[in-house]
Amino acid sequence: MPETDRWARSDWWGVVLDAPDVEVLATFYAELRGWSIWRREPGNIVLDLGEGVAYLMVQHNPDYVRPVWPAEGGRQQMMLHLDFEVTDLESAVAHAVRLGAELPDHQPQKNVRVLLDPAGHPFCLYTS
Repeated sequence: MPETDRWARSDWWGVVLDAPDVEVLATFYAELRGWSIWRREPGNIVLDLGEGVAYLMVQHNPDYVRPVWPAEGGRQQMMLHLDFEVTDLESAVAHAVRLGAELPDHQPQKNVRVLLDPAGHPFCLYTS
């Protein structure tokens, strides 16, 4: 079966994150993962993940409420989180922190680090 050019495909899918500052959050994930900016439009930026047919979009939400980690009753909960496998957990965490991530005290697993991106969305770096 011949491989179809990914740009010619029509089965794209993605994850969309709300943020108070689209540029800050899109730049964070682009630099964290080495992704490029695919499209800029008023109020959103779409990142090209470089393979397959997935994308990450950051959209402006002026009413964005930062989630709390770990979860607390009656406070804004995370709605989803992104997981990224890494080969060296310590250096990947240090890189993320240099880019603006926060490392909370609460860490539920030994081979996983929960971090907060610049908008406060939890995301995980893990080793298998």
